[in-house]
Amino acid sequence: MGYTHFLTRLLANVSTEMSRHVLAYNLKRVIAILGFAKTMKAMRLVGA
Repeated sequence: MGYTHFLTRLLANVSTEMSRHVLAYNLKRVIAILGFAKTMKAMRLVGA
């Protein structure tokens, strides 16, 4: 996603930052595969 380093220092903070990067990457892939409307519908069903 274009990042070559972490913005935070401590291991716990780096872990959180990496988790956010992975979540963003996976969400972008799901939207690319399903499309925005179906992704939002699936998220609403899971959250209910």
